[in-house]
Amino acid sequence: MQVLDESETRAALPFDGLIDAIAKMFAGDCVTPLRHHHTVSVPGEADATLLLMPAWVPGQYSGVKLLNLFPDNHVRSLPTIVGRYLLSSGRTGEMLALIEGGELTARRTAATSALASRYLSREDSRDLVMVGTGRLSLNLIEAHCRVRPIERVRIWGRELRKSSLLAEEAMKLGILAEAAPSLEEAVRHADIISCATLSNEPLIRGEWLKPGSHIDLVGAFKPTMRESDDTVIQRSGVFVDTYEGAMHEGGDIAIPLKTGVLKLEDIRGDLRELVTGNRKGRTSQAEITLFKSVGAALEDLAGAILAYETKLRATENR
Repeated sequence: MQVLDESETRAALPFDGLIDAIAKMFAGDCVTPLRHHHTVSVPGEADATLLLMPAWVPGQYSGVKLLNLFPDNHVRSLPTIVGRYLLSSGRTGEMLALIEGGELTARRTAATSALASRYLSREDSRDLVMVGTGRLSLNLIEAHCRVRPIERVRIWGRELRKSSLLAEEAMKLGILAEAAPSLEEAVRHADIISCATLSNEPLIRGEWLKPGSHIDLVGAFKPTMRESDDTVIQRSGVFVDTYEGAMHEGGDIAIPLKTGVLKLEDIRGDLRELVTGNRKGRTSQAEITLFKSVGAALEDLAGAILAYETKLRATENR
């Protein structure tokens, strides 16, 4: 059985290949049962989340991700997301690979946002604002830069120091980046706004958005959490990764649905419909688009298969 640590997982999941693998999986016949999503109390700290996410392609591969999300791990200088992915043969049940789950999750999440951006952001998008400074943020920056000609990245976080440090990391990848002292000013000039935070209250205001912008909402993964306000929803063409997940797990969709600000028929499509061409994405240069991602088990399976096959080829070629 192949065992991939964090660095090996990262090396086995180049964004170009991963974006294409996820697109193929959304368009295919992957089976994704409802995930197991449990709240785990941590005395004296924020509640943790335990996720079990199974998926399989009949006769080919099957897999399950076990993921622990502990929001207060940052005070211990530990990663917020800890987990592993177990990939098996879909024909024999043989266990094929154990893959580091945090890196897999970060890269497949960023790749999924970039895949949505292919259909929803303007092709000439050059100005990216990254909201949040956690593990996902650098991955999101890199992935968005793979699908659009990004020339400028501005990073906003609650601590300017962390924004500056993340900008330095992006610069090491050859991406022109800087810390943004003002979120409003950055958003008002942005072509793409990508958010990956644990915010419980809206950060992005609809009146800040310029015509033609695209909003990528990745954080706020619980139905009580939000990164955007009602005006953002009202001004945007809304798309989701999966209807089931976004409607029940992401507050940016679940709350407006509950209050009547958004109706189910207002959601213009999910990623499967975009990838297969059953729904259109952006319809004009001036349209504001929004993509809400809560994650889907098929994304993990696509990444796990790519990582396993990449590592297998490298081993065979030695």
